[in-house]
Amino acid sequence: MATVGRGARSEKVRQIFERFDRNGDGGLNREEMAALVVAVNPRVKFSDDQISAILDEVFRTYAEFIEPGRGLTLDGLIRTYDDGAGDVDRDFEALSLNNAGEITAVGGAGSVEPGTTGAGIGVSPSSLFDDGLLSASASKPAPARVAVAPWAASPNHGISFDSSWSLLEDLEILVKRLRSKQLQKAAISGTPTNVNDGNSSVNNNTFDSFSDAGWSREIAGPNESSSSLVERRVVWDETSRDYLSFVKELALLRNRADAARSREEALDNHMTMGRALYEHRLYRDALISFRRACELVPTDVRPHFRLGNSLYALGRHAEAKEEFLLALEAAEAGGSQASDILPQIHVNLGIAMEAEGMVLNACEHYREAAILCPSHFRALKLLGSALFGVGEYRAAEKALEEAIYLKPDYADAHCDLGSALHAMGEDDRAIQEFQKAIDLKPGHVDALYNLGGLYMDKERFARAAEMYTRVLSVRPGSWRAQLNRAVALLGQGESEEGKKALKDAFKMTKRVELYDAISHLKTLQKKKKKKRGKGGGESETEVDADFVIVEPSKFKRVTGKTTLRQDLANALDIRGFQRLTRLNRCDVGLLRKEMNETDVPISYSGAGVAEKSIRKAALEVIIRRLLKFLKPDTFQGAVKVINERVLSVLDASGSGRVDLGMFFAILAPICAGSPDQRKRVVFDALIWRPANEPGATEVRRNDALTYIKFLRAVYIPSHGVSDMLEMHGESDPTMVPYHEFLEMFNDPDWGFGILTTLVKLEEGDRIRHGRHTCSICRYPIIGSRFKETKQHFSLCNRCYSEGKVPSAYKVEEYRFKEYGKESEALKDKCLCFSSNSKNLDGDT
Repeated sequence: MATVGRGARSEKVRQIFERFDRNGDGGLNREEMAALVVAVNPRVKFSDDQISAILDEVFRTYAEFIEPGRGLTLDGLIRTYDDGAGDVDRDFEALSLNNAGEITAVGGAGSVEPGTTGAGIGVSPSSLFDDGLLSASASKPAPARVAVAPWAASPNHGISFDSSWSLLEDLEILVKRLRSKQLQKAAISGTPTNVNDGNSSVNNNTFDSFSDAGWSREIAGPNESSSSLVERRVVWDETSRDYLSFVKELALLRNRADAARSREEALDNHMTMGRALYEHRLYRDALISFRRACELVPTDVRPHFRLGNSLYALGRHAEAKEEFLLALEAAEAGGSQASDILPQIHVNLGIAMEAEGMVLNACEHYREAAILCPSHFRALKLLGSALFGVGEYRAAEKALEEAIYLKPDYADAHCDLGSALHAMGEDDRAIQEFQKAIDLKPGHVDALYNLGGLYMDKERFARAAEMYTRVLSVRPGSWRAQLNRAVALLGQGESEEGKKALKDAFKMTKRVELYDAISHLKTLQKKKKKKRGKGGGESETEVDADFVIVEPSKFKRVTGKTTLRQDLANALDIRGFQRLTRLNRCDVGLLRKEMNETDVPISYSGAGVAEKSIRKAALEVIIRRLLKFLKPDTFQGAVKVINERVLSVLDASGSGRVDLGMFFAILAPICAGSPDQRKRVVFDALIWRPANEPGATEVRRNDALTYIKFLRAVYIPSHGVSDMLEMHGESDPTMVPYHEFLEMFNDPDWGFGILTTLVKLEEGDRIRHGRHTCSICRYPIIGSRFKETKQHFSLCNRCYSEGKVPSAYKVEEYRFKEYGKESEALKDKCLCFSSNSKNLDGDT
């Protein structure tokens, strides 16, 4: 995507570099760099202090590109532009260099990576130390007595009025005093403090190496490490008397800001205070300043943008999203003046939406940022990670590879690319990507964890255990890593170490499934010891645990009430989908409510067919209303499964749009409610589609047949449904009333008669059968119990559906009876006993 453009950019940067490398030594020293800064900002009159602060920041940030005695190299200057410190095209034009008609610009004013300088989510500069955000008074030098932060000294984030400099100086004194008092109190009491001095970085590179697995929720800018994020989560002691005094003094400063001579000056005052407070992690106080700035100039993009950053830092993601939307609206209305900040608004809006679980919507904004700014490697990384999060692995691979092309040392991008490749089955390439991430950051938790998962899938248990051990060395409290380490140790035969690790994992989380697993191991151990006590030979456990899988024809049913093995397998698969999406907790009546209240305009497909189609991002909003009880991360998982299983079928062409009525009809059979209610909503959803007249009570047979096809393609893909339409007449124009539709729906061979089995599974979720355990997996039987009537062994739902029987019982056929409750088995036992008694009486 950026191959040609990148070469053009590099050529422009090379010409700029050669213009100012006056001594020809291959480096820009401080004098040459100062000349470059002044030349590309002809409207700004810099003070010596400002120039010095700018050069200090550049030479510190890009120390790896500084050659002793020569200065900043060409690669270093290219990196400054890649990181968003400037706009190549604008600087090239400002210097009136020869374009020679052979260099193509990448993206105009938005072609650079929007960067941040210490603000978490930053403003995008438009040129190298750009003067675009400065007013005419910005050229005034800063008072010599003020020791300003780099963000304040840099013109592109600069301060426009002398009154703002005065407020900044007084605010810095207040913050320094507050920090000093809180540190003193912490030292006297001997308790650890959360207050950071603002100058030191976190030495433990664990924080720098951590990013969320799969899709990243990083909020730092391109030059800001994850360690900065941990610092930004530092919480001041807001209950102390010192802090209350600070708030009172801060209120006086705000009164001074409000007393400015003009609205523009008051805006600059409050923005300056807000930025300074944000830098010191005083987010609640920064919030007040940015809100006041928004009140002063509601149409200015910067206050809304900064307010969104502060809200996100406080974990108020929904409010942050609303502010970013306001910033987006202001930026789009501002035309070219706000074009430079527009990509970063899209990125931050995407991050806020992702934090709420709205990954499909986040993808839209990351994609928009990448279009506006093709060199925005972070937007591409976030896009790739979000696409991975919704199961679109090929698209994720492409975006992540592009991000790595723009920034080869992007460890998180390598890690997420490894995850996408593993999901696609390309394990050799995945291992290489995970290893690259680990080489770049040896303590990269997610790369180690995901690599461990890959080795587990390949049954390389020793390597998997090693990876999880390394994760625990960085994150000792990770119960998931401890649990997986236990499984890996058990897999390689280290039973004692595995059981110990399993117990440690249980201590960390107290989850009931871990307790069940430990109990299961104890049961197996007791059986093994008991058999050994009988002396010699193969243990009972080893015999019982051994099984064979027999063909379906050998499984016979004692009565017609016993579920068919294949039907149970399909129903269990659908039940698993229900659990992953939590749709079994969504009342089917909510679907009807959405149909009644959602106004969807009718559109026409390429074939000229009218339909109520909707974009996936808009559909995600509807799904969120249906599953409003889910936490954001759980909702993300639900959307991923729905996208992979349902939307991929309904949008096979990849248009990005889905027939909403058909979508509701597909979901209805697996939502909560009685079977009759579910079927009625299915029929109503098909009538709601625009193919039917308003007030219609029947659906077209063609629509009903198409629905059945989609339904089986989603839930029973193993069955051959492609021939169904030909067999039953796809072009039949007749109408179908509800009772006839029910016959089609309930048909066990080509309809969805499996719904009866699914409902039985739903109702049996909490049913246990006393002390009966499955003869194959040895777990307590929950749900239905399938008893073999001649060999007298019992199977759980899963083992019965998979056709597993103990190898000790090899016969030509197996006859099973299904017990939904143990009371049914007791009733059978009593009847059998009564029958035997009568026979004995007769013999007598």
